[in-house]
Amino acid sequence: MTTDLVETTPTTPRRAAARSAVKGHVSFVGTGPGDASLLTVRAADLLRQADIVVTELPEQAAFVDREVDVVDGSVGEDGETLTHAARARLVVKLAKSGAHVVRLISGDPFTYSTCPEEAAACAKAGIGFEIVPGVSSVSAVPAYAGVPLTNRANRTYEVVSVGDANIDWSKHTAVDTLVLLSAVGRIGEVAGGLVEAGWSAETPVAMTRVGTTTDQATVVSTLAAIGKDAAAAGMASPAITVVGQVVTMRDALSWFETKPLYGWRVLVPRTKEQAAGLAARLRSYGAVGEEVPTISVEPPRNPQQIDKAVRGLVEGRYEWVAFTSVNAVKAVREKFEEYGLDARAFSGLKIAAVGDKTAEAIETWGIKPDLIPSGEQSAKGLLEDWPPYDELLDPINRVFLPRADIATETLVAGLIELGWEVDDVTAYRTVRAAPPPAPTREAIKGGKFDAVLFTSSSTVRNLVGIAGKPHPSTIIACIGPATAKTAEEHGLRVDVLAEKPAVDVLIDALAEFGAARRVSFLEAGEPVLRPSQRRPAARRKA
Repeated sequence: MTTDLVETTPTTPRRAAARSAVKGHVSFVGTGPGDASLLTVRAADLLRQADIVVTELPEQAAFVDREVDVVDGSVGEDGETLTHAARARLVVKLAKSGAHVVRLISGDPFTYSTCPEEAAACAKAGIGFEIVPGVSSVSAVPAYAGVPLTNRANRTYEVVSVGDANIDWSKHTAVDTLVLLSAVGRIGEVAGGLVEAGWSAETPVAMTRVGTTTDQATVVSTLAAIGKDAAAAGMASPAITVVGQVVTMRDALSWFETKPLYGWRVLVPRTKEQAAGLAARLRSYGAVGEEVPTISVEPPRNPQQIDKAVRGLVEGRYEWVAFTSVNAVKAVREKFEEYGLDARAFSGLKIAAVGDKTAEAIETWGIKPDLIPSGEQSAKGLLEDWPPYDELLDPINRVFLPRADIATETLVAGLIELGWEVDDVTAYRTVRAAPPPAPTREAIKGGKFDAVLFTSSSTVRNLVGIAGKPHPSTIIACIGPATAKTAEEHGLRVDVLAEKPAVDVLIDALAEFGAARRVSFLEAGEPVLRPSQRRPAARRKA
């Protein structure tokens, strides 16, 4: 008699039963003060390995970039706020299922957190755990505010947690700098106590709220005036306060809040997949990108045309293949994979790309394009460099042009004029996406966004179609002349135009616009306001 051996997968009941038979492990991971890019390498590794992630703040869910169980550790099943003891029991319960639990903790796990008590509960239950330090807000927030805690002239500092404590400030007069935690609500009282203890009333003070995020704001004052100034600025927790002469260095060292697009909310009418790299570049300039899908890319309704073209390509029917977008490259590649073909099928063919990004997509296939426009990266630029058909030099006079169902006819007409025959093939369809949620639509029309990045004419048409026109105060940035023309046809005034049609160039151009705008405010002696904070009658031309 024979017995079949069946391999179990990670999702089978057998695997789940095995996991619950052993005790799990808990990693207490510090997430730092708020900026996701400040996560340590170890923290990022553990998040990739976790079976369950337990958060304590809603925004911590953004640290998780894959499919995994995320448990809100701030509230219980009844919706009530969990006590420290209840949260510790929750972590132990989850670990006892055999899971690797990553418990995310704001700041550093062993600095002003409940981690020691939760780790002690794990130890009592016999569950293994580890502590992964996080970047402490004590040093990180002042650094993002441009305030060092020490310099050559001021070598000592103390950290004081104020809260509800009754503090004898006379014991804190022998240091150069004080770092105050949880002092916002009592800052006037605290400042008075320090002055009474011997600190000068003119000692500089810097208070920074929600540090390291793009909502960060800093108030610089003195001990005599910080109570009034903090109240006027609406300062609220969480905030870090630095007291001492080191604060005077902020004028020279402020680097984060002075970024050209600092705090800007930028609308990106693209899919999340397309907007990933774009969002990172926006963050480097201090902005937050919010993607709103305006189109989805789908296969053609009738695939027979593209199937026939791919067969013709393999059979040597074409001299050239012209790719006019990254989506066209992707569509043909998927069709190749469907037929079991690879890049060798392009042997003997000449490849043209409309621009650098399309060329990069082709190169990931192991193919170097033969033709990229030397000037304007568009259909027009491609035609300017395209060689005319020559009966003696070109054995075949046909071009394969895979494109979208709504693409321009400019390239086809131009190639025919140069003597080529063109198989103009629909390789994919662009379909208008569903309207965004009502709050997003209201933000677009109500001027809550500071800028919109249009990367194609279709993103203009579709955004206006599904969400309405952006408010006149919103800065409009377009990737090229054709996109700008479409924007103007829809009643939008274009402020920023990229010098070449590339997303990174477009963002750089927006940053240059933001920097010039910032300088104009400063030169006029006015506070620097974001476009969403102003309501001009007409938008200025770039």
